[in-house]
Formats: sequence, C-alpha cells, structure tokens
Amino acid sequence: MNILFIGDIVGKLGRKIVEEELPILKEKYHVDFVVANGENATHGKGLSIKHYHELIAAGIDCITMGNHYLRVKDVFSHKTEYTKMVRPANMYPDIPGNTYLDFSIKGKIIRVINVLGRGFMNGANYNPFDTVEKIMGILPKPQLVLVDFHAESTAEKMIMAKGFDGQLTAVVGTHTHVQTNDPRILPKGTAFITDLGMCGYYDGILGVKSEDAINLTWRGIPSKFEMVDSGSSIFNGLVMEIDDEMDRAVDMKLINIIKKD
Repeated sequence: MNILFIGDIVGKLGRKIVEEELPILKEKYHVDFVVANGENATHGKGLSIKHYHELIAAGIDCITMGNHYLRVKDVFSHKTEYTKMVRPANMYPDIPGNTYLDFSIKGKIIRVINVLGRGFMNGANYNPFDTVEKIMGILPKPQLVLVDFHAESTAEKMIMAKGFDGQLTAVVGTHTHVQTNDPRILPKGTAFITDLGMCGYYDGILGVKSEDAINLTWRGIPSKFEMVDSGSSIFNGLVMEIDDEMDRAVDMKLINIIKKD
C-alpha cells in the first residue's frame, strides 16, 4: 500500500497546485490513500464547505485540520457534510467534527487522527498524547494508525513519534509550512517526519505576501497577511510505502514540486 501525505494547503494557489499535481502523483506512485492538511485552504484561515468539496473532488481521501479549524462558520452550519474531515481531537468535545475516522483500504482499516500541539500555539484543550492513546484504544482496532500532529514545536512532534514508536504507523507533522528533510522510520517501526511543508504561494513567506510578514515581525506594523492568487507555487508532501504483511512503513519519499510563474 502507498499513502500520500500532503502538507498544509494554503489558499487558492495551494488548492490549484493540488488539483493539478495530485492525479499525476497518484499515478506515478500508485497511491492508494491520500491525507492532506486543509486548515489554510480557504484564504489561509480554515476550510469552507465549498473548498472542502473541491479538495475531495480533486482526489483527497481524508482532510485533517489545525488551529484555524473554527475560523469559518461552515464547520457549524454544514457540520454534517464534512464526512471525510478530521478536526483536532484534543479540542472540547462539543465542538463539531470527527475526532478520528476509519477508512477501509485494500482490506485494511486505516485510522486517521489529528491533534494540536501545546507549545507556542493555542487551541488545544487537552493533552495531545493522552488523546491519541485514548483513540488508539477504540474498538475495533485498525491495522494502520496515522497521526497528523499539527504543532509548532519540533521536539513535541518527535516526542509523539518516539513515545508511540511501534504503536503508530506514522506521525507526520504539519503547521510550520516548511518541509523538513528528516523522514525516518524509527527503531520499532513508526514512520516520522517533523513537517510535511505546504502547498501554496512559493515566492512569499509561509504562503502569504513577504512584505506583510516582514512588516509585522521586523517593524511591528500590523499587517493583514494577504493571500496571493497568482504566481509561483509549491507542492510539498510525502509518499509512504507500507508492507502489507507487516503493516508498517518500509520506505518514504519526499515530494517537493515548484512551479514557476
């Protein structure tokens, strides 16, 4: 089995490059299952129901979220329509959305879990490690468990992977929008990467206009962080090969596609 993980999809350019490249990647790597982080897909903040349906139609099987999950009203007004989306499980239980999803792929059950980190970011109401452990124990137990850990702290992501080494199939980090060159399979079999990266505007900073980020961070000038709808774009992700007999990763390939304007 081959699983494709896609980094944070940011705005219109992110959605566009995913729609263009995903069919090619699925054919090239014989992809059986696609997981993508979509928490920035709608103007960089959240995922509208319209854009949710666009991404599913593009070929994504499961969409994970993050700290911007509640930035669009659709997650309340259209809550029953987000059937293939997983929101951070360590938010309050009365917040709408799936805390995990099980998928049947090639005769195996794949469980997808999404949690928020607590270091240098807001939104997590509960301990992410305890939350993952609790969901892992829900019956019937799946053969494969994939965790999207949406977190700022690199150490926190590594703690998730090493703390559950041999119990989780994969821990992939999202949120920083910067792809890390550290995909690895840990000693007991859990596959890990600190951050998948992003899909979106390439010539900016983290998918937004460079001048906005520079003005805010360097000069302290309040900035709107405007999205860019045209220009060069990047597609970041990772393909993971799963041994069907051992139910564990045996190979990982980084995806880094840059399309110049």
